[in-house]
Amino acid sequence: MSENKSPIKYFLSGGFGGVCTVLAGHPLDTIKVRLQTMPLPAAGQAPLYAGTLDCAKKTIAREGFRGLYKGMSAPITGVAPIFAVSFFGFGVGKRLQQRTPDEELSYGQLFAAGAFSGIFTTTVMAPGERIKCLLQIQQGGNTPQKYSGMVDCAKQLYAEGGMRSIYKGAFATLLRDVPASGMYFLTYEYIQRALAPAPGVKLDASVALLGTIFAGGMAGIANWAIGMPADVLKSRLQTAPEGTYPKGIRDVFRELMKTEGPLALYKGVTPVMLRAFPANAACFIGVEVFMKFLNVVAPGL
Repeated sequence: MSENKSPIKYFLSGGFGGVCTVLAGHPLDTIKVRLQTMPLPAAGQAPLYAGTLDCAKKTIAREGFRGLYKGMSAPITGVAPIFAVSFFGFGVGKRLQQRTPDEELSYGQLFAAGAFSGIFTTTVMAPGERIKCLLQIQQGGNTPQKYSGMVDCAKQLYAEGGMRSIYKGAFATLLRDVPASGMYFLTYEYIQRALAPAPGVKLDASVALLGTIFAGGMAGIANWAIGMPADVLKSRLQTAPEGTYPKGIRDVFRELMKTEGPLALYKGVTPVMLRAFPANAACFIGVEVFMKFLNVVAPGL
């Protein structure tokens, strides 16, 4: 992405890219959350899900393909502002470090701009993440459903504990998003620079598209490689009954280390990584396409 794009263009393009991300990646996100939050099996019993494929099979068998899209109303409603705010934060973070609009930032500065965007997104993302996770762990079939949908879930959470309940896990979301967002934008920019042609050489459109797909996909993988442990803690905290973890994320971490060990911090990593490449490739294609559209229809924006 060009250095001299305005934060407003980043905002609008990021919103469009976010919608592309959810449509491409939500089924595997549902599987990730179910693997992360499944109960420990009793002695001698098999776990609820043997892995990614088993979780997908059981979800489809009980709930149909629609089960894989459970909870999508929350992210699809919030994803445009979330990604818009994320890319806006990145644009602002870049501008704050540039002495001239065309100045090329160092990789350290790009990481800092990305990390800055993570602070922006937490305020928007935390409530949606809480609702999404609670809806995703609801099992289908004949099991009674506590929440009928996104709005009902939000109402019940507010009735139980007000805004504090809705924002439960916000600090864990911040711990995930600040370093992960820094790595996300840094990886994309690094690969795009590495693949850029020599000055004066025109890049073929199909090659540019493949470069965007690869850079966006790898950015998603880098993002989750950094953010996965905090995401596991966040999912456990946000889906636990009120009062389970009185000290928040610290209690979740202690219990996880005691009962399941360090590898539990990467529970659900398979569906995350399977989802990360196509979902984030779709995101950056959406961002780049919409950015070019804005450059045509609103060049002075």
